[in-house]
Amino acid sequence: MAGTKRAGYRLATYQTKEGPRAGLVVDGEVFDAAKLSGKAAYASVAGILADWKSAEGALKKAAAGAAKSRAKRQPLAKTKLLAPVPQPPTIFCAGANYADHAAAMARKSGQPVPPDPHEQGLKPWFFIKSAATIAGPGATIKAAHYAKELDWEIELAAVIGRPAKDVPLDKALAYVAGYTVANDFSARDRGRRPGVDATSFFKMDWTKHKSFDGSCPIGPWIVPASDIADPQRLGLKLWVNGVLKQDSNAGKMLFSLAEQIAQLSINMTLQPGDLILTGTPSGTGAESGEFLKAGDVVKVWIEGIGEFENKIA
Repeated sequence: MAGTKRAGYRLATYQTKEGPRAGLVVDGEVFDAAKLSGKAAYASVAGILADWKSAEGALKKAAAGAAKSRAKRQPLAKTKLLAPVPQPPTIFCAGANYADHAAAMARKSGQPVPPDPHEQGLKPWFFIKSAATIAGPGATIKAAHYAKELDWEIELAAVIGRPAKDVPLDKALAYVAGYTVANDFSARDRGRRPGVDATSFFKMDWTKHKSFDGSCPIGPWIVPASDIADPQRLGLKLWVNGVLKQDSNAGKMLFSLAEQIAQLSINMTLQPGDLILTGTPSGTGAESGEFLKAGDVVKVWIEGIGEFENKIA
């Protein structure tokens, strides 16, 4: 795996009798992060990310000693994983950030294939999804009634680990705590305001298009940034009912993750726990006219991070 190193642990949120807890996944077993590390504040992933400068080393040390620890553990196979960041402060989503996807969407709308935005002096651009859109691995996405053109979009998601403002490009990745897998479900037919002329500047409705309940499943965990040698060299795949629809590599992004962080942080402070969804490659339903329906199962996978699936209802 060209873009990854050997992972020492994965940071998850899992269901317990006491409610959701932060867990460390080590060699197929799940440990309570707070109990294994001896840090009460690490009971939640939010608490860990708020202290990431210290937590990064503390968790690595705890994971290294997990096998000999007396701390209670449970098999990963019998553990219910939840969204690793249940309530991110903000979810930033990069728009049209893969050349092949941008070209396919342009052709679909009868527009010329857009040139490399760098050649035009353009910068990354984003939209925001509500924290209420978060869903976990295995969750049922109840959206078939909401949209007739329900689409899929696999995306590499970066989790911010410390406040970031006016970050220089060469230091941008140092603000990333880790990476997870995301699916940016989109209600294509809800993105156009009814009764507004198609040529109007005000025709789009991004909230109805992108921010419906369950439209941002993430998981299955967070892989620490130190275990990802190069986030621009990770393979991405998505299947619908076992049929491969998207098969690409993060190296095909138009704007790298570092460029995205640098741009977002201009005069705005990114917070620990913020998610940056970095765009989707070609193979979406909007390109082919095929959309999701009740009963469909969508599976996503990113090299070195993991995989999960969701059922549409």
